[in-house]
Amino acid sequence: MRVRRATMLTVLAAIAPATASSQKGGQGAGVARFGVSMPMRDGVNLVANIWLPDTTAKHPTILIRTPYDKTPQFKRYKLAAYVKRGYAVVLQDTRGRGDSGGEFDFYFPEGTDGYDTIEWIAKQPWSNGRVAMDGGSYLGTVQWLAARERPPHLVCIAPYVSSGRLFDEIPYLGGAFRLDWALSWLNQISGRVSQSDLNELVSWDSLLRKRPLTSLDARMGRSMPIYQAMLAHSTLDDYWKRISFTADDFKKISIPTLTVTGWFDGDQAGALSYWDGIEANGPNKEQSYLIIGPWNHGQTYLGGARKIGEIELAQQSILDSQAIRLAFFDWCLARKTPAFDSPRVRTYLTGSDRWVMLDRYPAPNQEIRSLFLHSGGRANTLNGDGRLSWTPPDEEPNDRFSYDPANPVPAKGATSDHRSIEAREDVLVYTSEALTDSLDVLGRVFVQLHASSDATDTDFTAKLLDVYPDGRAVALGPIAVGVRRARYRNGYDRTELLVPNKPERFSIELFDIGHSLLPGHRIRVEISSSAAPFISPNPNTGNPIATDTTWKVANQTIYHDRNRASAVLLPVLTR
Repeated sequence: MRVRRATMLTVLAAIAPATASSQKGGQGAGVARFGVSMPMRDGVNLVANIWLPDTTAKHPTILIRTPYDKTPQFKRYKLAAYVKRGYAVVLQDTRGRGDSGGEFDFYFPEGTDGYDTIEWIAKQPWSNGRVAMDGGSYLGTVQWLAARERPPHLVCIAPYVSSGRLFDEIPYLGGAFRLDWALSWLNQISGRVSQSDLNELVSWDSLLRKRPLTSLDARMGRSMPIYQAMLAHSTLDDYWKRISFTADDFKKISIPTLTVTGWFDGDQAGALSYWDGIEANGPNKEQSYLIIGPWNHGQTYLGGARKIGEIELAQQSILDSQAIRLAFFDWCLARKTPAFDSPRVRTYLTGSDRWVMLDRYPAPNQEIRSLFLHSGGRANTLNGDGRLSWTPPDEEPNDRFSYDPANPVPAKGATSDHRSIEAREDVLVYTSEALTDSLDVLGRVFVQLHASSDATDTDFTAKLLDVYPDGRAVALGPIAVGVRRARYRNGYDRTELLVPNKPERFSIELFDIGHSLLPGHRIRVEISSSAAPFISPNPNTGNPIATDTTWKVANQTIYHDRNRASAVLLPVLTR
């Protein structure tokens, strides 16, 4: 589950600075201009490498903005295909990275920097004034931030795996701090060139157990101001609202968009938050397209593979992603074709191995079905008596477990077998009978949990798993686990501590899943309170998380009776 080497924001990672020159490009790449400086409105200069088709004509331009060093990306991602197609390609280091001036500050300056770069491109003698943006992960989010600024010469965007749900993705998940991600990724982008090799020198198991959290950047070896700011702003306050999209923001985005994510993409929540915004508020949403494939974060931009974890995939699961982007740009950027020849929504169902084409997403033929938790009061471990049924509970005893933040449940990734975790007493396991018919799950999954704790703050976690006939328990969803930090149960803009032992309802989002549960398979739900180091363990004290140095064991109670039915809510395709 760790993301240090393939972190959720590094699809287009690269190394090495650019040099200032202009030369004939190799591999049919036209004319290259290296180290081109572009002034921003505040006087800072950002630097790019530019490739032009080998012609004196004016060209439509594809802009890619990256914090991961621009130089190797042209070759690595075969961008010569864009140049051969007649597009100019601009690869730019974002502010404070690579050759670009200024200080790196996460997503906050990317909207205005994107605007200024696009308008600079439009004024160049080699530009025909039409600019599109491309790229994945961080490189996808900067496209949305630029589009929100409405630069006049931006005509379409193709954001892949773009993050955006700040308290349900990064740097917080369900209100729980993503400590592992924050330290490793922020260390990687500290300085102007990649620092990722230094992550290999850190004793992570020891570091992540140290407290307070505010001391860990220094313990790691460097001061990280953005890390400190992320900890200091632990609610969805004005600091974060600068890069949080509103309905009014989406009403202003009228250009065509191609949103691409994967069922196992760690940034799926962000990518689909932008899609949801366009669907609900976009003035030209019929020009927006969505693809969700059976891919993880890196595979999504590249097109996929025949296997991901324990899940085998058919050949048709792999798409020629670059050909799709070229067709999109030929339509919306170059205006070479009258239409983008693609279904508006294309989703893949793992399990049954098939593409489902839709006019909109979520699917119109979706029915939310409740699968209820049951037990005789001993659902602890895989060998307990927890079960799932479509029938609501009547009177049943509660389930209990103790959560010790000094001994958290270890995190394990999506598409992997979780049976080793299910041997723990602090993991409740609920399993259905074997299915007699296929069940197609397509959409956003939630667990509605009725629970209490003797602590004033704690976490509750949930997972959805496909249990194969051979016993493998394969976790579904983009990150395998959903979490709700209790102090944020009523919203991220404020904190509200628990009344000890008072039952409350906790909504735990497992994000979007596209999977067919086949005959002979069983459905499983795990309930617990931790997934370390993917999320930082809650100390259960109710103190400010960033500065807390103490912890206590929390005794948790899960209810599933007539008046407090706990269930997983499955969006099921009707036939």
